Amino acid sequence: MKKILLNLILFVFLFSGCKTENSPSKQELPRIAIAGIGIESSTFSPAQTHEEAFHARIGDSIFKRYPFFADSSKIRKRADWVPTLLGKSLPGGIVTREAYESMVAKTLTMLKENGPYDGLFFDIHGAMSVVGLEDAEGDLIKRIREVIGSEVLVSTSMDLHGNVSKRLAEHSDLITCYRMAPHEDALESKARAITNMLERLESGKGKPKYKAWIPVPILLPGEKTSTRIEPGKSLYAKIPSVENLEGVIDAAIWIGYAWADEARNHAVVMVTGDDEKQVTAGAEKLANAFWDVRNEFEFVAPVATLEESLKMAIVHKEQPYIISDMGDNPTAGGAGDVTWTLQQLLARPEFKSENGKSLIYASIPGPELIDEALKVGVGGKVSAMAGAMVDDRYAPPLKLTGTVTAIKEGDRDAEVEVVVKIGSINVIVTKKRKPYHHEKDFTDLGLNPRESDILVIKIGYLVPELYDMRKGWIMALTPGGVDQDLERLGYKNIKRPMFPLDSDMSNPDLSARLLPASNKLK
Repeated sequence: MKKILLNLILFVFLFSGCKTENSPSKQELPRIAIAGIGIESSTFSPAQTHEEAFHARIGDSIFKRYPFFADSSKIRKRADWVPTLLGKSLPGGIVTREAYESMVAKTLTMLKENGPYDGLFFDIHGAMSVVGLEDAEGDLIKRIREVIGSEVLVSTSMDLHGNVSKRLAEHSDLITCYRMAPHEDALESKARAITNMLERLESGKGKPKYKAWIPVPILLPGEKTSTRIEPGKSLYAKIPSVENLEGVIDAAIWIGYAWADEARNHAVVMVTGDDEKQVTAGAEKLANAFWDVRNEFEFVAPVATLEESLKMAIVHKEQPYIISDMGDNPTAGGAGDVTWTLQQLLARPEFKSENGKSLIYASIPGPELIDEALKVGVGGKVSAMAGAMVDDRYAPPLKLTGTVTAIKEGDRDAEVEVVVKIGSINVIVTKKRKPYHHEKDFTDLGLNPRESDILVIKIGYLVPELYDMRKGWIMALTPGGVDQDLERLGYKNIKRPMFPLDSDMSNPDLSARLLPASNKLK
């Protein structure tokens, strides 16, 4: 009898609450896939984006993109993570259908091979356009759902300049976006998307009961909606007051992307949670707050023509004076090779002499010039064509003749960078387009941006490092695929009326649309 009792006690001990390292407890961790394709692509640029531009990471290499996925991190330990494909490209032109289908096929294959899943971290930008396809991100998540099923909890992380179509909203259970522009909170936002998902899975609450989606008929460029200034600053500051309500999981405001011509291109507000009243009221509060300040949005910095900008820069006493060459901004989707601004600079008498006002121009792609520079080396003379290989609508390719002062190989985006001194202008020429955001981008080429009289950079609003460096700043209204004059872009497919294109439009319906859960879609 005692032996039977001892065996019974041992059985209870082994198979109840006392778990060893080989216990099933480790299997109880949620199994979560990671996938996403991200780009901001202008349909008003003649450029096209190919697969290699996405530098897709496959499998465990994906973790390197996220500091919070370090081996010893709490987030890493809270789930059994299954990274598939994550492709992130510099902003650019419309994505070729071949590139999109190739990346989608790889993603779906990996998801099929490694399922099943409890969750999916869907990391996208939200402004990807694909040749022959409407609503690329909506198409992508729908096709992913066909593989992973409708019960899996999907948490979508986006840029606030992305677009949230109804289809994307329906197939996403949790969804959030950045709250700062410039995007200093990008990693924080991605971590929030993940922790929100983990908490719902660990608690057993699963999908939120309610998702409120409100399309707001406003389409504005990021240069007018920065959260550094009003009214963007105060508008985004209202989000925590909604997010912190009992029964609300997350609240988000999307500005949308102004340089693509699809029906989904407009602002959106979304709130998710389990309390219908709080979710609905919170979404309507944010949407109405957005609409109420629509007329207050202005450029984040003074704007002027290039001619006016140069006049101000030339007489400015402190260094550096920064001019944003906005129309061909590669960080917003410009082709990056429009030569119009550089053509104007090279014609100016102030920069003809080596002793003239010092100016750095960043940058222009020119593979032909790169080849010549590699042949002659630093100190050699070059005379070769650059720019306008993709976008020659405003100015032709330019023959640049000058002295090579620096060559740098191995950059991920540019591949090869060359500095050509022409008069008092240091022109940065690249094999492939590259945005210049950091001081190191310049110092690695032997240039000191802080001691240059003028910096002309293909950019819109300045990223923090350039913003802190500036001693003067103007945004020049230059031409290109991301022209700030939205009126002359020629929209055909966006929903009208749309502010500010239809500035006299009547007040829209900003009532919350409660969307069905992804497993309740018909």
